Amino acid sequence: MSETIYNRIAMLRTERGISRRELSEALGVHYQTVGYLERGEYSPSLYLALRIAEHFEVPVEVVFSIHPFPRLGTGERSA
Repeated sequence: MSETIYNRIAMLRTERGISRRELSEALGVHYQTVGYLERGEYSPSLYLALRIAEHFEVPVEVVFSIHPFPRLGTGERSA
């Protein structure tokens, strides 16, 4: 069983016109940490995951999932 955590950080950040550095400063983490998170090379602590969701003003489930998110424009819907 994989312990991969999928996320939409890059999509949310791009949607809002926020750079990795701006997000990292808002969260109080190194800017490279944001890159590691976006690429799935690092799983955030629960505290950091909640802070990221709070920063984007969305529920944590909108940002993070244990299942891959459907690709946009494919017509797939999550259950």
